[in-house]
Amino acid sequence: FMSYRVIKTYGNDTGLSCAFRQWKADSHCNLIHGYALGFEITFESKTLNDKNWVIDFGDLGVLKDFLKKSFDHTTAVAEDDPNLIEFTNLEKSGMINLFIMKNVGCEAFAQLVYDFCSTTYDDDRVKVVSVRCFEHGANSAVFGNF
Repeated sequence: FMSYRVIKTYGNDTGLSCAFRQWKADSHCNLIHGYALGFEITFESKTLNDKNWVIDFGDLGVLKDFLKKSFDHTTAVAEDDPNLIEFTNLEKSGMINLFIMKNVGCEAFAQLVYDFCSTTYDDDRVKVVSVRCFEHGANSAVFGNF
């Protein structure tokens, strides 16, 4: 079927500075490190709304707030991280803003944002197709309905 697709991008310059570690990695990724994350969300519709848009980008404030709450100056840690208690203590001491997730990394971040967008914006007309999370120009992951 024919459809329209639009892409909303929150670039690395948006200020979503998130620290995390992938404790299961056999590389330096098992150390705490961080990036100014970026996100690209693709919406799709077979029809346009009364303004001739797929979605009004001005209505995405809830998404921007979710991104800031989740990734702006946060430390994302997997719920099964063996050092979770240390991260919890850092949060209690006011040194970090802890965000505990099932998994961490671009793949997990993309899925988290996809799930949020699907719950928030999917309706009879508009669907979220995919979310791409990027650390920088060379590393990204995409989660979606392809």
